[in-house]
Amino acid sequence: MMELTQDVSWIAVIVGAVLAFFAGWAWYSPIGLGNRWAQGLGIDMGGKPPVTPMMLQGLGLFLLSWFVAVTAASGALMTLLLGALGFVVLGYSGESFAGHTPAVRLINSGYWVLAVVVMILTNAVL
Repeated sequence: MMELTQDVSWIAVIVGAVLAFFAGWAWYSPIGLGNRWAQGLGIDMGGKPPVTPMMLQGLGLFLLSWFVAVTAASGALMTLLLGALGFVVLGYSGESFAGHTPAVRLINSGYWVLAVVVMILTNAVL
């Protein structure tokens, strides 16, 4: 358990998760790629925000940010990049199985890359 907490910057974990969440908000907004994403999924963005998925997104971003901080603390940037690449490819694959359009797959994959970059930069600064 010590390897998951030793030398971890908890400020970077929290700030990275929050910044990645808001980056996602912009990414999936109508000003960003939200309309194209929603069109590809056949959903309406006009309703109330889906609370449970957003809470799970926040939790997932916290866990990912923690993972980034653990690898940063141990100087394992290549491990981080390998893990992130694996998750992006698995996500793209899962979306392919679900029949999502190539645009949806690329938009979602691009967001995961953006989130990891935001978290790496947050750890570098904090």
